[in-house]
Amino acid sequence: MFKQKVIKQGKEYDSIVRQCRQSGAKFEDPLFPACVESLFFEQKPPQPFVWKRPSEIVQNPQLFVGGASRFDVAQGQLGDCWFLAATAGLSLDDHLLKKVIPPDQNFDLGVVKFNFWQYGKWVTVVIDDQLPTYNNELVFVHSKEKNEFWSALLEKAYAKLHGSYECLKGGNVIEAMEDFTGGVSESIDLNQNPPKGLFKILKSSYDRDSQLGCSINAKPGVTEAKLPSGLIAGHAYTITDVKKVNVKGRDVRLIRIRNPWGAVEWNGRWSDNAREWDDINQRERKNLGLVSGDDGEFWMEFSDFKRNFERVDMCHLSAEAMTGKGKRKWQAIVNDGKWQKGATAGGCRNFPDSFWINPQFSLILEEEDDKDDVGDEEDEDPGQDKPGSTFLVALMQKNRRAQRKMGVDNLTCGFAIYQTDGNFDASVGLPKDHFLYNASTARSPSFTNTREVSGRFKLPPGHYVIVPSTFEPGQEGDFLLRIFSMKLSKGVSIDEESGMVDVPKQPPPQDDAQTQRFREFFKKLTGPDMEVDAWELQEILNAALRKELQGGGFSLESCKSMVALTDDDRSGKLGFEEFRELWQNISAWKAVFKKYDQDKSGSFNGYEMKGALRSLGFKLSNESFSALILRYADKKGTVSFDSFIAAAIKLKYMFTSFAAKSRGGNASFGLDEFLTMNIYS
Repeated sequence: MFKQKVIKQGKEYDSIVRQCRQSGAKFEDPLFPACVESLFFEQKPPQPFVWKRPSEIVQNPQLFVGGASRFDVAQGQLGDCWFLAATAGLSLDDHLLKKVIPPDQNFDLGVVKFNFWQYGKWVTVVIDDQLPTYNNELVFVHSKEKNEFWSALLEKAYAKLHGSYECLKGGNVIEAMEDFTGGVSESIDLNQNPPKGLFKILKSSYDRDSQLGCSINAKPGVTEAKLPSGLIAGHAYTITDVKKVNVKGRDVRLIRIRNPWGAVEWNGRWSDNAREWDDINQRERKNLGLVSGDDGEFWMEFSDFKRNFERVDMCHLSAEAMTGKGKRKWQAIVNDGKWQKGATAGGCRNFPDSFWINPQFSLILEEEDDKDDVGDEEDEDPGQDKPGSTFLVALMQKNRRAQRKMGVDNLTCGFAIYQTDGNFDASVGLPKDHFLYNASTARSPSFTNTREVSGRFKLPPGHYVIVPSTFEPGQEGDFLLRIFSMKLSKGVSIDEESGMVDVPKQPPPQDDAQTQRFREFFKKLTGPDMEVDAWELQEILNAALRKELQGGGFSLESCKSMVALTDDDRSGKLGFEEFRELWQNISAWKAVFKKYDQDKSGSFNGYEMKGALRSLGFKLSNESFSALILRYADKKGTVSFDSFIAAAIKLKYMFTSFAAKSRGGNASFGLDEFLTMNIYS
């Protein structure tokens, strides 16, 4: 996988630097070469771009000129304003900027490194300094300082991480914010009942070092359309400050916003040359960073902001990423998960038969919010706010943007939250009946196909279960579930430990007459040698279970496994007692299959399979059940009757073998014993 190669190369940065110093040659990146494929995967370059190093474009090129500034980020021909808005926000925080762009660079060798957060881990991306140009000008993002290149190279590194520059077309500002910070995102639709105390949420988020952005929805088929107000619809902006300013004895709530174009501003109240500034002295104007010029940055009064903008995006930082100016820090809980067809991809609540097989995560809220964490007297009714614990839930899909070249898009997904009582068993999870007869306590604002779906909630302290799901069942993907809480909380993935539950009961022993009849039956099948090999077993089972096999049959490989797993004396054949044990098990498992095949399809889906195995006494962790489905399910994620029998025999053998060697929950096997056991079975 390309991304894995990029991450591996990032770990070799020091070696790359040494090679460049020894050879005297500048670095040329073999993974992201200066060619069309690194630019686009569908479209063609609109002009004949030429890749050039900074030293070939200007004299005295620098990574930074006078440090980083939000004015160093001007958009080029690529439709990635979302990325640039996040980059402008990054430039405001020196601590985060140094995390993403480490100071120990080797710009003179044509090699630059960057750090990005990727699904719970920080990874290093190494690039050469060749950039696409036209007429000796940078084609994509650039700084107003002609000899400054940090923003252009940052964009290139991010493009490499995702496979090409074109992969960055279209996105949400919070996606890049998260990859710069490792924070968790929150989006607020200002048209759909925005939360009470919104200004205080924005102010406290800014004070907690959160990255903030905003946008206006574009009309269908229209992008980046200029409105009479001077604002641009379908365009991502950066919020660069949130202030209360005293004007003639009253507090005015102001928001400072920046257009990543570096030009085109709001022209209403509190715009650069508006008369409202006449009441603010020059010293206060300077403190607020007011510049009366078309630099792309402007102030708005909060009520105008709410009327004109339609969406706010916030990226809240975890405790380790914050610089400390905030009074309190978010508590973070992070869990990985997977939706797998036939195992853990149950779809949303619209599919009650399968919803319960989705991954489940336990959340315990232990404390209520502090009083100054809630409320804004200008935004809500007194006494409206109820006590509770505030937390954010963010469900992020993994690696979907990097797969755009293969036609992969984001899944439509969301989550639901259920309250449980103190008797809840976090090792098992909520059963199907709970979801059938209990409504969710809270849920994601919607099911969407963005990289991350998030929501802010306030619930009483207690025990809860979060169920992330795709909208449709059977859709596969990896995800990251993160919970940020203001107060103390605990969260874990719900997963039972593999083991035996009420060891499967053996059929009652046959009396002498029954044994004799079965012996005669066996002799008739096998002949005088009274043994069955895999070829004979295949004929016997396919004939005896013709109805259940529905025109299919046990493969020779399956029958070899059955012989091996029941062949106690390792003769390669089954004697009378061994065959009788296998036959009795298959007869019992046939009855279980019939009982749990609820839709009478002749095969098991994931939740039918899970129930059937549990009735046999086999309790499997999510990881083990996932592996079982990968091994025994077909392309559709369903398990046929013969595959179910093969899986049951395999599990019985493995559990029995482990139990025979188990000491305190662990088993020890010699290498030859381990190899023989796995090769023969």
